[in-house]
Order: sequence, then C-alpha cells, then structure tokens
Amino acid sequence: MSPTILVVDDEPPIRKLLRMGLATQGYAIVEAPNAAAALEALGRGPVDLILLDLGLPDMRGHDLLRAIRASHPDLPVVVLSSRDDEGGKVEALDLGADDYVTKPFGMAELLARLRAAMRHQLAVRGERPVFRVDGLSVDLVRRIVRRDDAEVKLTPREYDFLRVLVLHAGKVLTHAQLMHAVPASSDPQYLRVYIRQLRQKLETDPERPRILLTETGVGYRLRAPDDGPNLRPRTANGAGPLTTESTN
Repeated sequence: MSPTILVVDDEPPIRKLLRMGLATQGYAIVEAPNAAAALEALGRGPVDLILLDLGLPDMRGHDLLRAIRASHPDLPVVVLSSRDDEGGKVEALDLGADDYVTKPFGMAELLARLRAAMRHQLAVRGERPVFRVDGLSVDLVRRIVRRDDAEVKLTPREYDFLRVLVLHAGKVLTHAQLMHAVPASSDPQYLRVYIRQLRQKLETDPERPRILLTETGVGYRLRAPDDGPNLRPRTANGAGPLTTESTN
C-alpha cells in the first residue's frame, strides 16, 4: 500500500506540481485548499504525512498545526514556508512540525525531507539500539559513543544533547526544543558551546560539519542514520513529537 500524503496548500499550481511530482514516486495524494478541507480529509481516512503550507486563507497555518497535533500527535508534518520567514519556521517546529521546506524548493530536496520525516516517526517507536552515521556510532543502551571505532568520551551534558539529537535524527530541532529537552541554562549561548564541543569530538572536520548540521536561524539537525528503516505506511501509534509545549 502506498503512503498517503495530505497536501494542504491554497495555490492550485503548487498542488498540481506536488501531485505530479509525488505521484511519480509512488505516493497517494489527497489535496486540501484550506484548513477546513484538511481537517475534513483527516477525518475521512488514514494519512501518513501532511505537507502543510503556512499561508492558508481560512486559518493561520500554525493554528491548524496545533489542531493537528492535538488529535494526531504522531503524524509527520512537513511545512512549506517562504524564504525569509525564519520566525514562522521556528514557531512551526516548536509546535511539533517535523521539518520544513522553503519555497521555492526542488523536488529532490522535498522528497528527501519527506523520507526523513517518515523514517523519524518509525524510529521513535522505540530507541534504536545503535545509531550509525558517517563513521559515528552511538549505543543508546550502553551509552557508548565511537568515532571510526575509537571510543569518544563525552561529559554527561554532552551525551544528553547527543541522545536527544539521535532520537530525532533527520529532524531539525530548534534552540528552544533542545534547551527544553536538556535543561542546562536559559542562555542559548550555552547550547552553542555544547554543540561546538560535540563537533570537536564527533566531526572529522569540526569547521565543516557533516553530521551535526546548523539550520541557520532555526536550530540543529543530526544527519539521518545510515541504516534507517525502509519507508512504510504507519501501522501503530508512535511517540509524540518533541515540542516546547506540554502535551496532555
């Protein structure tokens, strides 16, 4: 069964572009031109991912995202945003969006972000025993970190940040989400210090990171694992998204 993507965008040319591009990759597409139609589509049947434009005519995209998270906490959501809307991206991620794509976008980039969002939702059903990417391995059970087979010594706080990034590998995490997940200080400068320390220990070239990536003005992203699970439709509820708001 093909994964189903709900495309929520009020621009017909954009929906047509997405419908054609995603259908050629084997996705089933459901379209919604506004928030009301999106909520109605969610009530009709299962959806595996939502591609959400933040500029909707009948409801603020962030408010729709909040409503989606209240009823579907584990459903992957990738938002579409304008190039200069850094504040909108951060707010969407803090509300639980899995990722964002900036308009105008390339189909290859979009497909990669969709695959990463779905892989992430599969992974968070349980902690992966060993995470591997580009010569780095993190054993979440034994708390052992290796770089090219050599063990890396991390401080407890460094490991806490790395563990959160591993559990959300492939997903961009905002500064606020990371500071909320690992309470260290209310000063974002401390987060930058820990990220710099992690890069010094984990990257081959800390000045040109390949694993722990910066999303300018937004936060950080750990590269998706080399051994990520194959893309399949969801069959069970997973863990909820990492947000800075309480999910009751």
